[in-house]
Amino acid sequence: MLKKSLLVLLASLLLPALVCAGEKEEALYSNGVIDLGLVVRDLDKSAKFYTEVVGLKEVNGFKVPGKVTGDFGLTDNQDVTARVFVALNAGGKPSSKIKMMAFPKAQGKAPDQKYIHSTLGVSYLTLFVTDMDVVMTRLKKAGVKTLGKTPAAIGGSNLLTVFRDPDGNFIELIGPSGKGG
Repeated sequence: MLKKSLLVLLASLLLPALVCAGEKEEALYSNGVIDLGLVVRDLDKSAKFYTEVVGLKEVNGFKVPGKVTGDFGLTDNQDVTARVFVALNAGGKPSSKIKMMAFPKAQGKAPDQKYIHSTLGVSYLTLFVTDMDVVMTRLKKAGVKTLGKTPAAIGGSNLLTVFRDPDGNFIELIGPSGKGG
């Protein structure tokens, strides 16, 4: 009787998964990449940080007139100049973008960024790196201090390090040491 009950329970748990696995799910998104909009205090300072320190590449940005951003409900008719940054990947596949902008005429309020749980909303960026040693050299050269006890081993050959951008946003990097451990 116990064996039969376990088989019924197992079948009830597995059957929905097997049925779903057989169904072809229709794609909802055209490319599966999520872009992030980042509002900063000083666009030039942040652009320099994200290219020279973090190692992102700036690509073609865009401008949108205030009337349009107002009509979209995104601003109170503030013009937008967005600078766009990508993380280059080895496979040449589509990459997430950071669309960075500043609003000198309408400075926003900085959220409480003491910890990632201090404010609701997007709290940090995670980037996967190929060599943590190279990244740590870049951070030290730029005078960027890492947070907590990082870089720290997180399993396998991967290390994690955390630091802040010029506006206090958290950036988390994960990747192996080039020294093999």
